[in-house]
Amino acid sequence: MQKATCAFKDIGGMDKTLEDVCKLILHIKHPEIYKTIGISPPRGFLLHGPPGCGKTLLASAIANELNVPLLKVAAPELVAGVSGESEERIRELFEKAIKMAPCVLFIDEIDAITPNRQNVQKEMERRIVAQLLSCLDDLNENGSMVLVIGATNRPDSIDPALRRAGRFDREISIGIPDRQSRAQILKIITSKLKLSENFDFEVLANHTPGFVGADLLSLTREAALVAINRLFQILKESRKLVETITIESKKDECCIEKIHENGNTQEIVVTDNLSNDISVNSVSESAVVVIDDDISIKTSAQNICPSDNIIQENIENKTEQVMPIDLIKQLSPLDELLVWLHDKTAFSDVQLKNLCITMSDFEEALKSVQPSAKREGFATVPDITWNDIGSLREIREDLQMAIVAPVRHAKQFDALGINIPAGILLCGPPGCGKTLLAKAIANEAGINFISVKGPELLNMYVGESERAVRVCFERARNSAPCVIFFDEFDALCPKRSDSREGGATMRVVNQMLTEMDGIESRKGVFLLAASNRPDIIDPAVLRPGRLDKVLFVGLPTATERVDILRAITK
Repeated sequence: MQKATCAFKDIGGMDKTLEDVCKLILHIKHPEIYKTIGISPPRGFLLHGPPGCGKTLLASAIANELNVPLLKVAAPELVAGVSGESEERIRELFEKAIKMAPCVLFIDEIDAITPNRQNVQKEMERRIVAQLLSCLDDLNENGSMVLVIGATNRPDSIDPALRRAGRFDREISIGIPDRQSRAQILKIITSKLKLSENFDFEVLANHTPGFVGADLLSLTREAALVAINRLFQILKESRKLVETITIESKKDECCIEKIHENGNTQEIVVTDNLSNDISVNSVSESAVVVIDDDISIKTSAQNICPSDNIIQENIENKTEQVMPIDLIKQLSPLDELLVWLHDKTAFSDVQLKNLCITMSDFEEALKSVQPSAKREGFATVPDITWNDIGSLREIREDLQMAIVAPVRHAKQFDALGINIPAGILLCGPPGCGKTLLAKAIANEAGINFISVKGPELLNMYVGESERAVRVCFERARNSAPCVIFFDEFDALCPKRSDSREGGATMRVVNQMLTEMDGIESRKGVFLLAASNRPDIIDPAVLRPGRLDKVLFVGLPTATERVDILRAITK
């Protein structure tokens, strides 16, 4: 049992979800409403969504808003090695929740103990699922004030009996936040941080597609580390400057002291004639050495300015207390960090006055923080620009209007009600720049880029190819705005009547058609396909609403070849 500390105000980007939750937990504070109507209140609900989206945080906030204790348990903690002990732990957990009522019982990663009983191999797993179902049903009699919340990121693997009404009455999906939700989350995360003036959360939200709450928190921490490192660099440069000035001043003082100690000094005149006499005059202020064109010295002076070794020893003795290190510029980066680590001197308010997190710190942190939705299946934004492409100006203009403009001017497109193409097919002979165009358009728009080679989605096992297509489009929708680029598209969607493979290829084509129809209602997902055999692509793919725009990337003309050569040899 633990006391929840966060509230709904600490959760950003979930306004609609919080409204649904409030309706489901109303009976905890006002049970008389359901008694008057004569209907049983909701028993609990299931939270599902990608890792880091805020499921555990939401459960804690619900307990805090209701001002009831939170009984939190991880599902694997209920599993024991001895037969019957797992079921006993589940019974004890629900008995404890009934004694503490009203309370919130939160079971995290519930899919670990409730797999589909048709697919499990061990009898113990079936008994655990049956025991959990029995305990949930018993709450109808004496546990009306116990709210059961389950959390998982794999809802499809849970036994169907657990998801029926009367057990988990509702399933609440917490998806990857959109741009506005990310801006709200960032404002909450950074509410207690020291940011620079005129910090633009909307710009930062545009640069973080696919980030969930945990990713944004990690990004904020990384940006804070960048700001701290920037402070160390400023202090290191200032200390280097102080060191240089101190050494020069100490060196001058040392020379003056030694000269005064020597008393009389000599003026030595050295010429290129070895037989010339040396004129020595006694002076009291300084020693002057006059050397002619050739450096031919035929004398030695005993009472001249001290040697460099003596000066260096004196400098080290007099400057060793100036800084915690002797010479920062001679240390390696690791040694510099160790010096800061072992230095017990606290930073002054003057040194920390200008320390704050800036927009540039977040931009630097974005280079090292990768969202969980992009850990696999995503390619980095290509480093190809329009300057790397020679000619193809007309096609570039069409792609600019179809992809770049809707991303950069989304509000204007919505206001005018302009429909953007659902997909674009680039066709033409091999080597004419189709793949290069796709990379350049993703870089120009600054959005996520998924590159799929057509044959790599095909699998020998039944259903795996269709699943790969679904996963690809699902990742793109979660990380919108995003470009999906299918290279060698003819291998993935050949004409179904001409296919010799029969049902396997037909199922893949049908799955592609279904997913492409979903693009129309999901803004921010752009489909690009490339093929040098458009004649063998299934006609259903090329109808309006799917790949409704076909651009031919042909052989370059003489003038275009000059542009290509300039781009290659720039």
